[in-house]
Amino acid sequence: MNKTKIVVTVGPASQDYEVLKQMFLSGLDVIRINMSHADEAFCDDIIRKVNALNQEFHTHVALLMDLNGPTIVVDSLGGKEYVLAKEETIDIYYDHRIGNQQAISVSYEEIGKDLKYHSHLILGENEIVLKVIDKLDDHITCLVEKAGMLRENMKVISPDCRLNFPFLTEKDRKDILYAHEHQVDFLALSFVRSHENILEVNDLLIQMNDNRMSILAKIETEEAVDDIDEMIRVSDGIMIARGDLGVSIPIERIPGIQKMILHKCHDVGKVSLVATEFLSSMESKSQPTRAEVSDIANAVLDGCDAIVLCGETTVGKYPLESLTTLEKVIESAEEDIPYSEFSDYAMRTEEEGITGSLAYSVATCAFKLHAVAIVTPTVTGYTARKISRFRPVCPIIALSSDEAVLKQLSLCFGVNGVSIPEFTSFDKMMKQAVTSLKEFMDTSEKDKIIITGGYPFREVKYTNFMRIEEL
Repeated sequence: MNKTKIVVTVGPASQDYEVLKQMFLSGLDVIRINMSHADEAFCDDIIRKVNALNQEFHTHVALLMDLNGPTIVVDSLGGKEYVLAKEETIDIYYDHRIGNQQAISVSYEEIGKDLKYHSHLILGENEIVLKVIDKLDDHITCLVEKAGMLRENMKVISPDCRLNFPFLTEKDRKDILYAHEHQVDFLALSFVRSHENILEVNDLLIQMNDNRMSILAKIETEEAVDDIDEMIRVSDGIMIARGDLGVSIPIERIPGIQKMILHKCHDVGKVSLVATEFLSSMESKSQPTRAEVSDIANAVLDGCDAIVLCGETTVGKYPLESLTTLEKVIESAEEDIPYSEFSDYAMRTEEEGITGSLAYSVATCAFKLHAVAIVTPTVTGYTARKISRFRPVCPIIALSSDEAVLKQLSLCFGVNGVSIPEFTSFDKMMKQAVTSLKEFMDTSEKDKIIITGGYPFREVKYTNFMRIEEL
C-alpha cells in the first residue's frame, strides 16, 4: 500500500457514482471539491456519494473543500470574446460596465489606487499581460505586452503590486459555513497573502465551535512564499498550488520553492500537499510523459505527504487511468525514499518530549527489524502524526473509535485508519491491534509488528509504551 496520499479533485469526469466507486477501490485518500467551480447542489451530491461509499467499503476517505478565495475577475463582456493585440491599449474603468476590446472593468473597484505606474496585470493563466501606462480619476490605461483572447471572468492578478482587497469574501464565508454544517474535514484557503488571513479563518471556525476542520494554506503568490514560516506555524498544513503560483512568479523558481516548503513542513511536522499538472497530458492521452513521471517521483522523494490530481480527474478523458498511473509511480518512488535520513533529521529537530523520542524509537526499530506494520491505538491521532513525521519504512495502522480522527489522519504520510470499538482494557487493546492488522493487510507467520500508544486511554496525554509482537 502507498504511504504518500492521493487527493482527487472531483468534477464532471469523476462525479458519477460508478467512477467514484472505482476510485475508492483504487485507493484514493481524500476527495477535493473546488468551490471555484462548484455550487451547493454539486456539493450535496458528492458528499452524499462519498458518505455512502465510505459506509459500503468501511473506508475513511476525507473531504477537502477548496475555497474560491479573494480573486479579481474581468467583468461582463456581454458574452463575447475579444482578441487583444500586442502594443494596443485598453482602459480599465472603476465602475462595473459591459466591456469590449477597448475598455473593461474588473470586480475590484479600487484597483486603480493600488496599482503603480509600469506595474503589470496578468489575465487568466498568463494568457494576457498588461502594463499600466496611465492613471486617471475614473480608469487606468494599460499597454498590451502579451496578446491573447479576452474573456469575461478571467482571473486578474498583479505580480508586482499588493492589491488590498478583503481576504474573506461573502461567498467564502457561506462556503465555510456549509463546510462546517456538513462536517467537511479539510478547508483549503486560496490566495492567502499572509498568516493573518489564516488566523481570520481560524477565528471564524472558533465562533462556529468547530474544532474538527483542519486549515490548509495554499501557496499561490509571492507574498505567501515570503511569509511561509508563519503560515506553516498557524496552519495545519500547506498546499503548494503550482498553477497559480507559476502565474505570480517566474516558473523556473517553482522547483526550488517546492523543495523548500516541503522541507520546512517536515521540519515542524505539518502535512504538505503538492498540486497541479502532475499528469496534465493524461487529460487527453491515456499515457503520461516521462517528465510527468519524474515530477511525481521527485515530489515523493522530497517527502511530500500527498499529491493532488486536478484537471486530470475533473475534466480529463482518463480519470481512472490517471489515478492508477499516479499510484504506480508513487509505489515505485517510495522504494527509493531515504527513510533513515528522514528519521534521523526529524529526531535532530524534534523538541524534547516522551512522544517524540518514542516515535523515533518505533521508526528505527521498524527499519531494523523489518517490521510489516506499526499499530497505534489513538484517541486524538497525535501519536500517529508523530510517527508519520519520522517516516517509518512500513505502514502505520491507526486504530480509533472516532471517525473524525481517522479522516483527519488521511493526509498523513503512511497512516492508514481502522475503525474499532473503544478499548476497555490493555489486553483487549493488544488483541484488537493484532486482529485489526490481519484484517487490514496480508500477514505471514513470524512477521513482526510494533504496537505503540498511550495508556491508560483518555488519561495519559503522551505515548508511553512500545511492544514488539511476532505473529
